[in-house]
Amino acid sequence: MAAGLEGRVALVTGASQGIGRAIAVALARAGATVGLAARNTAKLAEVKAEIEAAGGTAESFALDISNEDAIKAVAKEIIGTLGPVHILVHNAGVTRDGLVLRMKSADWDDVLNTNLKGAFLLTQALLQPMMKTRWGRIIHITSVVGETGQAGQANYAASKAGLIGMTKAMAREFASRGITVNALAPGYIDTEMTGVLTEEQKQAMLANVPLARAGTVQDVAAAVCFLAGDGAGYITGHTLDVNGGMYMG
Repeated sequence: MAAGLEGRVALVTGASQGIGRAIAVALARAGATVGLAARNTAKLAEVKAEIEAAGGTAESFALDISNEDAIKAVAKEIIGTLGPVHILVHNAGVTRDGLVLRMKSADWDDVLNTNLKGAFLLTQALLQPMMKTRWGRIIHITSVVGETGQAGQANYAASKAGLIGMTKAMAREFASRGITVNALAPGYIDTEMTGVLTEEQKQAMLANVPLARAGTVQDVAAAVCFLAGDGAGYITGHTLDVNGGMYMG
């Protein structure tokens, strides 16, 4: 196991697959005890087994991040099981794409409640113990779409842009307690979600990436580990772009 996060407790939402899974595995390798949260408990069990097979420590928690009552209940369970959370990674997210003219209000609400409101409520539920320890890292996984916009994703872009604004507000509020709050904005990452794209669609996206390749989930996980560590202790309110140069803000 790598060093750096021993004695820290991390929680990763949306940890059952893709970027969230990679983040959880990387944090465990860095020495953190990792809480794994998602709706798919079968996949969470696989991630837990992978971490433990490598010598790490992890516990899984079934969580629907769009449900306020579930968030409050699971937050208590997490603190009771693992103790105060030091590193909170908000990765869970959904898409309900559609043109504005045809987008149903339910599709807007589902995306905003999961991607933005859920992150707010979970932070709120876990914040007091973190403040008492006077050390914390809150990391919001946003998206390049939250910075550039994207036709057909008004709800998703709004939720991800909202995370960036919330990052800055929280960074100012929590700084006096030794808690940093940052956002990480991936670009075109090779995941299950992008795997369904046609070859033509993939090439069109790559045409906008100066590094001329898709990012990997490990690229994102490495950046999260940096923001979670002591080396990033003087960085807060920042949005770290992991996009191969796709967007240079």
